Amino acid sequence: MTTEGPPPAADPAEADPALTKQDFEALARFRFGIRRYLRFSEDTVRGHGLSPQQYQLLLALKGFPLRDWATVGELAERLQLRPHSTAELITRAQKQDLVRRVPDPDDARVVRVELTGAGEELLARLSRLHRTQLEHMRTALSVPIWHDEM
Repeated sequence: MTTEGPPPAADPAEADPALTKQDFEALARFRFGIRRYLRFSEDTVRGHGLSPQQYQLLLALKGFPLRDWATVGELAERLQLRPHSTAELITRAQKQDLVRRVPDPDDARVVRVELTGAGEELLARLSRLHRTQLEHMRTALSVPIWHDEM
């Protein structure tokens, strides 16, 4: 599996030799903000009958670049799961009428995964709640400013 973004430094300790107490406090505050947001998300989606992974699946489908569908492999990459685990997640979501599998009209080997109307509605409701929460947490989720950048 690959991930997006720059590769990590070979040895982070060599890249930035001295962290201050303020740096550690900033890192801890940022990590706390991330965890608080994730906890909000987990509780919110469970309260609407979904697992956090199902919400991530719906969001990955709706947010897939330039298309309204994705393949199992593409979703596995986006969710950072193995294709087999992703297929199981899709099957569970399909049983809840949140997604559907559709043959690709141009390539019979490809199966598209799409949101259903019910999936679209639920995702929109949950995403509005998430956006509101993020607006409330804007400061807590800002990337820390390090002491040597001031």
